[in-house]
Amino acid sequence: MLRASLNWRKMSKTLEIVFDCCVVSNFALSGSLPLLKRLYGGSAFITDFVSAEIWRGVQSGHAGLAGIQEALRLGWLKEISLSRTEEKALFQSLSVSLGLGEASSIALAKARRLLFACDDRSARREAGLLGVKLTGTIGILRKAVRKRAISLKEGDSILAEMIAHGFHLPVRSIKETRKTRTVLFLSVKFWPCIPIP
Repeated sequence: MLRASLNWRKMSKTLEIVFDCCVVSNFALSGSLPLLKRLYGGSAFITDFVSAEIWRGVQSGHAGLAGIQEALRLGWLKEISLSRTEEKALFQSLSVSLGLGEASSIALAKARRLLFACDDRSARREAGLLGVKLTGTIGILRKAVRKRAISLKEGDSILAEMIAHGFHLPVRSIKETRKTRTVLFLSVKFWPCIPIP
């Protein structure tokens, strides 16, 4: 009985997270989805809109994104649809100015009190105004180093691979992001994740 109670406590400390397309794509294209599984396995979500964006990316030749579909098949990453009235209403409002993936993810994060993983400046601003807790690609890498899931050197290697696949960042090391932490998302030009035909 005690063991079950301890396992529940350990699991309850992991905040559930919903990823937008860019963040989960950064990890997929850099071959580092196992890191997301280690940090968030079982409490990680993408919306059906983000899943559709990923599928279109795979169809347009971004084979590295197929790992996301495999994570869904294995079940450590879960696809979820907006089902509550408040989620749908917020989604409709947000989709006027944001992409469907970002809008659905913010609506889900707000209604279900999830952490929202996003690198898009406009989406982060909207989520912040709604009081949604935020992280992004760099925040996740920093957490992984802080929790000793990876070393700083491994984190920098993952970051370099992300940059090689199009992630734009004014720094080349996770260590540098600690120095620029407060202005990082104000100065970053983010890449348009997956070109959708």
